[in-house]
Amino acid sequence: MAAHRARPRIPVELTSRARWVRHHRKRPITVEGQAASSTNSATWATYSAVLRSKVGHGIGFVLGDGIACLDLDHCLVDGKPDDRAREVLARVPGAYVEVSPSGDGLHVWGLAAEQPGRRRGGIESYSVGRYITVTGDVFRAGRLADLSEFF
Repeated sequence: MAAHRARPRIPVELTSRARWVRHHRKRPITVEGQAASSTNSATWATYSAVLRSKVGHGIGFVLGDGIACLDLDHCLVDGKPDDRAREVLARVPGAYVEVSPSGDGLHVWGLAAEQPGRRRGGIESYSVGRYITVTGDVFRAGRLADLSEFF
């Protein structure tokens, strides 16, 4: 039991919100397997509901309500971050970071006001109107850090 509690976990700021979906081939779906929308809260579920559901390939979180994510594609080489990723991680010490489904990217989770997504310098920044897959493959345990500077 103690070992289970010691495992890095998805921050409660995410798991406590009913902004979860399942996904099938990168498309969001409801816990029943129907199409879900990143802008229609009626298609979202609680964290426990998405874990109970077995449809699709995994789970995802719908951004918004102050929750944002940085998507760093192809930044891990032999499991180690490249220069760009090291720079981003240094700017948000203590942020919760997961390995993306591809295995060679990172998702940096945090807080930011809702605004249009952007791509700049190999960093994708999203805070509304998107869902991000959640793998639970923790690269760095932490909290939701302030990501405002990336927008």
